[in-house]
Amino acid sequence: MSKTKTKTMPWRAVLGLLAACLLALGVAQAAPATDNDVQIKVDTKAQGTPFPHFWEQMFGSGRAVLALRDGYRKDLVAVKRATGFGYVRFHGILDDDVGLFQLGKGGQPFYNASGKSGKDGRPVYNFSYVDQIYDGLLERGVRPFVELSFMPKDMTSDPKALQDFWYHPNIAPPKTWALWDDMIRAFAQHLVARYGIDEVSQWYFEVWNEPNIGFWGGRPAMPTYYTLYDHTARALKSVSPRLRVGGPATAQTGGVAEFLTHVHAAHVPVDFVSTHVYGDDTAQDVFHTDEKIPRKDMVCRAVAKAHKEILASPYPELPFIMSEFNASYANLPNVTDTVYMGPWLANTIRACAGKVDVMSYWTFSDVFEEGGVVRSPFYGGFGLIAEDNIPKPAFNAFAMLHKLGDVRLPVSSDAVLATRRADGTLVLALWNYAPPVGDTARYTVGQPKGGVRHFQLDLSSLPAGATARVWRLDETHGNAVAAFDRMGRPDFPTREQIVELREAGRMGAPGQVALHGGKLKLDVPPQGLVVVEVR
Repeated sequence: MSKTKTKTMPWRAVLGLLAACLLALGVAQAAPATDNDVQIKVDTKAQGTPFPHFWEQMFGSGRAVLALRDGYRKDLVAVKRATGFGYVRFHGILDDDVGLFQLGKGGQPFYNASGKSGKDGRPVYNFSYVDQIYDGLLERGVRPFVELSFMPKDMTSDPKALQDFWYHPNIAPPKTWALWDDMIRAFAQHLVARYGIDEVSQWYFEVWNEPNIGFWGGRPAMPTYYTLYDHTARALKSVSPRLRVGGPATAQTGGVAEFLTHVHAAHVPVDFVSTHVYGDDTAQDVFHTDEKIPRKDMVCRAVAKAHKEILASPYPELPFIMSEFNASYANLPNVTDTVYMGPWLANTIRACAGKVDVMSYWTFSDVFEEGGVVRSPFYGGFGLIAEDNIPKPAFNAFAMLHKLGDVRLPVSSDAVLATRRADGTLVLALWNYAPPVGDTARYTVGQPKGGVRHFQLDLSSLPAGATARVWRLDETHGNAVAAFDRMGRPDFPTREQIVELREAGRMGAPGQVALHGGKLKLDVPPQGLVVVEVR
């Protein structure tokens, strides 16, 4: 007798048949939840955790001498107004275009500060531009984060050791350490005499810039950098122990643990740790692995790495300053010019919180000339503000996220920040992250991938009648690039077009939204950022 297998109906078919029967009986089917449906419940009375605004305390900028420019100062004021930031960092305060250091040469009729002739080959210090640069910052409510770089030509051990930037700074060690030590002491003494130790002790002095990737000509690179750091730190502290000094100011968060091991063994002063990372740094460079780390995750994974290294060092309490960060270290128009920066920045703040004391976005302004004179307002520059004082989407992202409170409330989504201000105001940031459009190496017109995200907020413990104000950043809100595209992307906009671009880039007035039983629904398009304020 033969056996036959009994065929059973597949479970999907059973469910389909059941659904059809229910539909025939008039029973509606609920729409299935998707990744684009985000339901968030926030306990507005929760204790929360401290949430200092670590991402907006400091910004980077173009080299020192650019701080004398009118455009630089206008942009500084605009970003100060939007974020309240307190420190600015730039390269090149020791560069020859600032004019701080020269050696006297026979027959030259210049004098040092005491009026003695520099003809005999002695150092001559000129603080004229240094004073104008720092006065300009302080008058606008911003203190210097002093990056001590690069090498004056009269002090360099190698006049041909020039970095590739358009202005070609010299990156060699000094011809003698005595010259370097004397200059650092004279520099610090002058600052204390001009501004007072109570003021200058609130500044930071960072030794050099990225000595591990070609901005330092000593060989081997890091051991000779340690010599530079040791001399600099001791010279500064000889002026006043209250002056704050740190490093190693490395790229790709490199060498933090080794630097701290060195200063501990050598008994050299250190008051903070600084390093850098960018969203398109590679895992090979940062972690020495073969991973493919997305742009949205790289910065905070690197922050976590450096944070752990500091905790494991002899200095676990040292302040940690990420003195350069951005989504890209290159000029990528589809990254730094676009609304992509809104969700990228919000996600970076969310993921880095609690692991770093200060993060310095590179840079606040496109008054910037590392690659030469700016040739177009939107070329993928690092700044928050484009040429001619045109706000970029990134500027609006910082202005919106400035509204967040200083207490963070727990939420279950990686696309939401929920915060509370001291006065009880609830502020939330919601975003819809999507990767940059097309080929990031050149400007590409197109729509970001992904659909609209539907946020459903349940804000418990709110009084009846509460209302919300909503700010938006997306393709049609606060986006000067869209207007620039419509103009045909002119390299040199007319004065009338500049006015139009400034207006298009301005963050719009908030919308008013009613809450019903403490609930609120908001849709956010790909690469969109929304900030909600509930009083």
